[in-house]
Amino acid sequence: MANLRSIGPVMLVGAGKMGVALARGWLEAGLPPTSLVLVDPSPGDAARHLAADFDLVINAEAAGLQPNVLVLAVKPQIIGPVMETLAPALGAQTLILSIAAGISLKRLSEGLGTGRVVRTMPNTPAQIGKGITGAVAGADVGQADRAVAEALLSAAGPVVWFEAEGDLDAVTAVSGSGPAYVFNLVEAMAAAGVAQGLPEHVAMQLARQTVIGAAALMEADPAPASVLRQNVTSPNGTTAAALDVLMAPDGLTPLMERAVAAARKRSEELGQG
Repeated sequence: MANLRSIGPVMLVGAGKMGVALARGWLEAGLPPTSLVLVDPSPGDAARHLAADFDLVINAEAAGLQPNVLVLAVKPQIIGPVMETLAPALGAQTLILSIAAGISLKRLSEGLGTGRVVRTMPNTPAQIGKGITGAVAGADVGQADRAVAEALLSAAGPVVWFEAEGDLDAVTAVSGSGPAYVFNLVEAMAAAGVAQGLPEHVAMQLARQTVIGAAALMEADPAPASVLRQNVTSPNGTTAAALDVLMAPDGLTPLMERAVAAARKRSEELGQG
């Protein structure tokens, strides 16, 4: 893995929540503030706080700097005009990392005029260093480039590399969008508690902390999720009664399969846009 101190300059375009989370991770892991350039025409509070914490300047546009690494952290809907603006600012030495959901390697390479592109999909727990990132490398990405990408992406959590680009649409659907599924599960559990007579704030506290605790237990215990589930389930008990519903043929598994399939389809559509 490359040394963050020797990677720069790194240009981050798009200082939203994910971009800022990655940048903070890089800086805290050793990337010198002087090696990071932030570009965002409308920075939010998180970006301004990051700039204040590390004495950074937020640029409204990419200036004449030709970075060693360009990280694209913009919404996929605006990737076209962003690439048109950035292409003149890139040099032969520039490695591209994209976290724009659904935007293909082909489209990125054509838009930026280089095959040194790594397409990635981190998720929002990157904001606290608990994320996971799927990555796939373009045809012109060498081992040194992979090491640089790994060093930067690892600041947010583990990195999983894929050979087939199509797999990244599935990664987007499972882990990229996945935190929202978990948050919706908390909402659903709290609503079910209210339906059983609990005060709304108590039901939400119970649901929220249950998911937080279950996640922490899963992190601490390497046993398969199925084993952890079985550890909670007594024969003919209350958990078993609930799981009879959740694990029914029309239960949670087919529902999640449909949800993930819908997310993957949308990721593929974004890549064609």
